[in-house]
Amino acid sequence: MRLFVYPALSSSARALLLQQLPSSVVSTFRQDLPPEQQQAHFRQAEVLLGNPPVEWFRTPPSGLQFWQIDSAGIERYREVQVTCPVANVGDFFAWPCAETMLAGLLAVYRCIPQLAVWQTEKRWVGAPIRQQTGLLRNKRVIILGSGAIGQAVAQQLSGFTSAIQFLARTDPKAQLHSKAELQAALPETDIVVNCLPGSAEGFFSAELIEAMPPTSIYASVGRGNTTDEPALIAALQTGRLGGAVLDVTAQEPLPTDSPLWAMPNVLLTQHSGGGQPEEDEGKVRILLRNLQNLQHQQPLENEVELSRGY
Repeated sequence: MRLFVYPALSSSARALLLQQLPSSVVSTFRQDLPPEQQQAHFRQAEVLLGNPPVEWFRTPPSGLQFWQIDSAGIERYREVQVTCPVANVGDFFAWPCAETMLAGLLAVYRCIPQLAVWQTEKRWVGAPIRQQTGLLRNKRVIILGSGAIGQAVAQQLSGFTSAIQFLARTDPKAQLHSKAELQAALPETDIVVNCLPGSAEGFFSAELIEAMPPTSIYASVGRGNTTDEPALIAALQTGRLGGAVLDVTAQEPLPTDSPLWAMPNVLLTQHSGGGQPEEDEGKVRILLRNLQNLQHQQPLENEVELSRGY
């Protein structure tokens, strides 16, 4: 079996992969090939690890048996036609993404960004900042999306006795199932955490932003294209929204002329949400487990449907 490894793995992750792959699997690493040979080897793959350019799939590997995408987001591949099973690594990133949202919300409520600036300036303000602090405790939260990331956010917020509702179109356990139900609930909400995939393009619209209370906070760790960013910026600039924690933006890197950079009520975490120790090794372990699952005809971890975007 021929494995094509698209990402440039760390040396330790590469060693782990080579040590634990079955002897019947022959590995080819894109980083070892000159650019003019990479697509030819890609087309020979029977197992694929990583996220090649969409254009490469104009001539997909004819013998592909399994594709392990190494990200949570798969929306770029919605039009790609492959007949083999496909999996992503969404669960792997769920807990760190949730921690980033929790850290960001705590930072905003506890004025940490301002305090960090004063620290660099060696400026002691002290008591007056206490009047600007807030509490995460007992907040009313709506989580957009009830997948692995949304569930991890809810689990972490449970320690703050938050009242949590999920919006999910097809999940019967969710409390909200439509945009209309969400809009009706937003005026009584303190925090919205967006965990939606990129297939929900433009979902959090200007009308939904307008429905949020002026003291509320919007947090997003899904995909930047799911938020009406101009409407969000306008609401933040005019005080119609209390603040935002954004791990993702519509364009990344965020353009230097974006007003978001200079807003004191915005915390930008620069798509670092999924970061964690041994990230490459974790992706390799998921691939190895899924290869075993395929061999033993067991369910795959994080199997996805490209056409649905999740």
